[in-house]
Formats: sequence, structure tokens, C-alpha cells
Amino acid sequence: MSEFTPAPMMIVVSIILLVAFFFAMLVKQYRRCPSNRVLVVYGKVGGQRAAKCLHGGGTFVVPLIQNYAYLSLEPLTIEIELTSALSKKNIRVGVPSTFTIGISTNPDIMNNAAERLLNLKEDAIAHQARDIILGQMRLVIATMSIEEINQDREKFLDLVNKNVNFELNKIGLEMINVNIRDITDESGYIEALGQKAASEAINQAKIEVAEAERQGSIGTATARREMDVRVAEQTAQSAMGQKEAERDQRIKVASFEAEGVAGEADAKRQQEIAVAEQAALSVQGKKEAERDQRVGVATLEADAVKGENSSKAQIADYEATLAERRADAKRRGEVALAQAARDVLQAEKEQELARLDKTQIAQQMIERKKIEIDAEAEAERLRRIARGEADAILAKYTAEAEGIRKVLESKAQGYHQLIDVCGTRTDLAPALLIIEKLPDLVAEQVKAIQNLKIDKITVWDSGAAGNGINGGGGHGSTANFLRGLIGSLPPMHELAQQAGIDLPEVLGHVHQDRATGDAAEKSAPSAEGEAHPTT
Repeated sequence: MSEFTPAPMMIVVSIILLVAFFFAMLVKQYRRCPSNRVLVVYGKVGGQRAAKCLHGGGTFVVPLIQNYAYLSLEPLTIEIELTSALSKKNIRVGVPSTFTIGISTNPDIMNNAAERLLNLKEDAIAHQARDIILGQMRLVIATMSIEEINQDREKFLDLVNKNVNFELNKIGLEMINVNIRDITDESGYIEALGQKAASEAINQAKIEVAEAERQGSIGTATARREMDVRVAEQTAQSAMGQKEAERDQRIKVASFEAEGVAGEADAKRQQEIAVAEQAALSVQGKKEAERDQRVGVATLEADAVKGENSSKAQIADYEATLAERRADAKRRGEVALAQAARDVLQAEKEQELARLDKTQIAQQMIERKKIEIDAEAEAERLRRIARGEADAILAKYTAEAEGIRKVLESKAQGYHQLIDVCGTRTDLAPALLIIEKLPDLVAEQVKAIQNLKIDKITVWDSGAAGNGINGGGGHGSTANFLRGLIGSLPPMHELAQQAGIDLPEVLGHVHQDRATGDAAEKSAPSAEGEAHPTT
């Protein structure tokens, strides 16, 4: 017994080693996907797919029928030196830019990358992407004017992102970032636009300065005018006060004079003689004083009027000068306003033209692009529908052929079993098959007369059997008519003979009459009896 004890141990060790080997194979074939890569399993992956892509996690790679590879998700930086791109107004521009792209983690786009970029080097991938980006950049620039490219950067970048991303997705890439470094043109149009904008800004500043100066001049002139008016008012009020004071003085003096004359008259009347000379002298002196007073007052009034007229003339000169300055300021203001209105109308005209280019022509280009995309999508849909219908028709005919084949195989198997059951009786198998087809044969016989339209059959039968001389055959007329009618049908035994088979004995059989050669049944039912007219 001691000689056989090592054998079970060897078996156990072999089993353990075998299990360890298979476990090591399983561990070795399980592949994990890093976060910065895409795991591509190709070979037999199930369904109609060419490869299976994973981002993160892991999967088991079946030996022999599957293999794997990795796609890097590290971004690629591509320098695009785009020059002489033709814009919408036939002005060639240069748009140097930097694009950052990478393989997308979207499942559908990853499959595109697996089909088109697997095992390609970064230089080859960058070369393909550069060609796509250059073509789409030229297409976008051709749909925009140079003003839109230079001023509406957001719209330009949006169109670039949309078009470039759509084309890059077809090969499994996506755009991460785009940086437009500069926009230049060969004709100096952009520089002219800058100079025009600077000139417009300078002109606007000059207009605002002139407007401010005009407002300042108007304010200064208004203040001076108000000052002169107030000075003139105060001067007039002073003159009026002076005249009023002089008037009051004259009234007082006249009153005092009247009172003095009255006193003197009374005194003179009392002392007519004594004071007559004195009174005369007094009156003379008084008149001289009044004359001197009146001359002095008139002189003062003339001087006052002269001063008033001089002041009025100075005021009129100042008002004329002020009116001239106002007219000149108004003229310069109206000229500046007209120039500003002309510049505003010119700018509105250019803005309206730019808006029309932006809204109508760009919209037409977008609509045309949309129609092209919809047409491509519709064509692809119709192709897929046609492909699906073709697959359905193929599957239908394949299933029908498979069903016919199985039916034929089943019939062949049944025929084989029938032949085995018949054994040495080889005549039984055809007879049984003919019996199986008897309903169809009878149906075909019925079809031979089913279209005969017989409204009425009248048979006059005397009831006596014929003597066979006139073809009666020993039967009555009705029996002979029915036999002739049935005999017009295709005989079943003749059909069987033409097929080369013999019917079973239960159906009877036919033999050839050597004398006449007519076919006669071995046994046939008699149709004797009394016959009556039948309708």
C-alpha cells in the first residue's frame, strides 16, 4: 500500500497548480483603464461593433479572440498660422490662432476615435486635426465680413467652435480651447478702420469741447447783459430820484417865494411910500435870482438829459455787440450741430449696412448650411431605413427558405418511414399517397363541370331496358344518361395509370377487353328500375 500513496498527492498538487495557472491567466487578462486614457478592446466584442471603449474602470480581455490598446486623453496644442483667408467682402485676412484639442470621452465619439485614431502617433493625429481646422476656419471667415470678424469676436469664436467641433467629432476629437492671437489683413483695411474710429472719437471730443465753450460764452454774455441791465436800471432810478428831489425843491422854493411875496405885499401896502423903492428893488433882485435859478436848473436838466442819452447810446452799442456775438455763437453752434448730425447719419448708415450684412446675409448662409445638414441627415436616415428594410427582407426570405427546407426534410423523413413500414409491399406506398391526395383529385374533377350551367334536365324513360342493339347495354335511358355523364369526367384509374401506380383493390380495377379494347369495370352497380320523367 505504501507504493501508491504519492499518487493522490501528485494529483492534488497538479490540480492546485492548474487552478493557480488559470487564476493567474484571469488576473493577467483583466485590464484596468487609467483616468487619462481610453481602453479600447477590439476583436470579437459582440454585436456589430468593431471595438469597445472604456474610460475608467476595467474589463476582462478574452485571450485569442480579443486584444486591447490605449488612447491617450492628453490635450494636443496645434498652432494654426492661417494667412490669406478670403472674407465675405473679398478681403484676405490672416488669423493666427492656437487650438487645444483632445480625444473626447463621449461614448459615440470615443468609438469614432477607436476606429480612426487607434495606434496613430501624436504627429499624425495633429496633422489630421490641422487640416480639418484650417478648412473650417476658412469656411467661417468666408461667411463673415472683416468688420464682423474684428468687432464681433464672440460670434466669430462661436461659429469656429461649432463648425470645428462638428468636424473633429467625426474622427473622435473635440476642441478644448481656441485662442485667436491676432487678426490682420494685407490691404491695411483694419488699420484704416482703427484710424476712422480714432478720428470719429477726436471729432466727437472736439464737438463736445465746442459745445462746452459755447455754453460758457452764452453764460458769460448772459451774466454781463444782466449786469448791464441792472446798472442801467440803477442809473435810471438815480436820475429819477434826482429829478424828484429837484421838483420838490422847486415846489418848496416857489411856496416860500409866494409866502414872501404875500408878506412883502402886505408890508408894502402898509408902507407904500416908504418901501416902494425897496419893494421895486426887492422885486428886481428876486426876478434876477429867479432868472439865475431857472438858467441853472435848465443847464442841469440839459446835462442830465445828455448823460441819459449817452448812457442809452452805450447800452445800445453793447446790445448790438452782444447780438452780434450771439449770432456768431449761434452760427458756429449750428454749424457744429450740422457737422455732428452729418457724422451721426454717416455712422448710422454704416451701422445699418453692417446690421444688414449680419442679420440677412449671415442668416442666409446659416439657413443654407442648415439645409445642407438636414439634407445629409435625411439621406443618412433613408440609407439606414433602406438598409434595415433590406436586412428585414433578407431575414424574411432566409426564414422562409429555412421553413421550406425543414418541411421538405420532414416530408422526406415521413416518406422514408412510409417506405420502411411498407417493407416488401412496394405498391402500398404509392397507393397510400394517392389516397392522401384523393380529396384534391376529386376537387379537380368537380372543377371540370362546376362551370356548366344546366338549368333543367328532362329525361323521358319508358322504363324498359334496352336490348343492347342501340347501345342501351341492357339498361334504361336514365341509367345510360347518368353513366354517360359520369363517364365524361377524367377516369381516376386512368390518372393512376398515367402516374405509373396501382390503386388499392377497394377502389376496384380496370382491364383491357381483348376483343374491343374498351375499358370495362370488373364490378359496377346496376341502375335498373322504373324510370319516370324527371325534371
